[in-house]
Amino acid sequence: MAERIEGKQVAADVRAKVAEAVSALPGQPALAVVLVGEDPASHVYVRNKVRQTEEAGMRSLHHHLSADASQADVEDLISTLNDDPEVDGILLQLPLPKGLDEQRAIECINPAKDVDGLTEASAGRLLLGKAGLRPCTPTGCVILAKSALGEDLSGKNVVVIGRSILVGKPAAMLFLAENCTVTVSHSRTQDLEGLCRTADILVPAVGRAKMVKGDWVKPGAVVIDVGINRIDAPEKGEGKTRLVGDADFADCEPVAGHITPVPGGVGPMTIACLLRNTVIAACYRRGWDIPAEL
Repeated sequence: MAERIEGKQVAADVRAKVAEAVSALPGQPALAVVLVGEDPASHVYVRNKVRQTEEAGMRSLHHHLSADASQADVEDLISTLNDDPEVDGILLQLPLPKGLDEQRAIECINPAKDVDGLTEASAGRLLLGKAGLRPCTPTGCVILAKSALGEDLSGKNVVVIGRSILVGKPAAMLFLAENCTVTVSHSRTQDLEGLCRTADILVPAVGRAKMVKGDWVKPGAVVIDVGINRIDAPEKGEGKTRLVGDADFADCEPVAGHITPVPGGVGPMTIACLLRNTVIAACYRRGWDIPAEL
C-alpha cells in the first residue's frame, strides 16, 4: 500500500523556510497580484495568496480590475508594476475574462518579476539551464518527489503524461535538471500503459479523470498526480461533485510506493512555490544573497 505524500504538509514546510528566509533579508519582498473580473474561484485563490504572502512576512499588493477591463487596461497596469521599484514579483491571476489575450498579457510581465515562470524568457532560461524563476506547479512536483525519495533523484526514470507549456514540458525540464531520465508522453504515444510501467516517478498531467490505472504503475513507483478534475458525486447528494486526479487513486494506491492525493497533493505546492519565487526574484533584483534554505 502506497504512502500518501501529503502536499499540505510539504507546502507548509516550504512556506516555513520562506518565512525564515524573509526574516533574514535586509528588506521586505513585495508580491503584486493582478485580478481581472469576478470569477469566484479566482477570488478564493487570490485571497489565499494574499494571506499566505503576508504570513510569510512579505508585502502583498492586490490590484483588482473589473470584468469589462480592456487588454490595454491590463497591460498598462502590468507596465506600471514593472516600473515600480518596490514590486519584486507580479502574478497575473488566470483565467482572464473572455476576450482578453492571456499570453499577450503574460508577455508584458518583466521576466525579472515573473514569479509564475510563464514568460517566454523564463521558459528559455529553463530550457538552457540558466538561473531564473521556474513555473510553480512543476517545481512543486519535483519537491514532492524529493520528499518521498530524498534529495538525489539522479538516474530515476520519469514519465510525464502531457506536454502542456504550463506543466508537462517544464516538469520534464526540471526533472532533467535533477539528472533523471525523462520521457514526455502524450496522446500519440504508442503503448502508453507499458511506458508508464517503466517509470520510477510517474507524473500524470493531462486533465482526464482517473485515466491512470493501477496496472499502469510500476510496483513501488512514486505517482505525482497533477490532474484536478471535477466529477459527479451522487453519493454526496443530488447535483454534488468531487475532485479527483488523473490517476485512479483507489486503483493505484495498492501498487505505488508513494502517491499524492487529490485534493491535497500538488495543489498546495503551487502557492508555496510562488512565495519561494518571490523571495528569489527579490534577491536577484536587489543583489541580495539567496538564502541557503531556499
